[in-house]
Amino acid sequence: MSVLDNFDSWKGFLKGRLQQAEENGVNHDTLTNLAAEVGDYLAESVDAKTPEEDVLKELWSTASEEEQQAIASAMIKLVQKHD
Repeated sequence: MSVLDNFDSWKGFLKGRLQQAEENGVNHDTLTNLAAEVGDYLAESVDAKTPEEDVLKELWSTASEEEQQAIASAMIKLVQKHD
């Protein structure tokens, strides 16, 4: 099963990568920029596998660059509170 098959698995995967980055001293702005790059890649190259991913992909595709940064920042906050 891929981490993209289930939204909770996806959030858990992102949380793990976020924790690794923070442990290695990556700052919030850099994390947000990296999250935005991942968002670009996913929106362009990966088919949504869940309804949540479909909504995120549609939001991402219609958002301005500034709005994409806000979405990326919100996703970071979302996975930070994921249990």
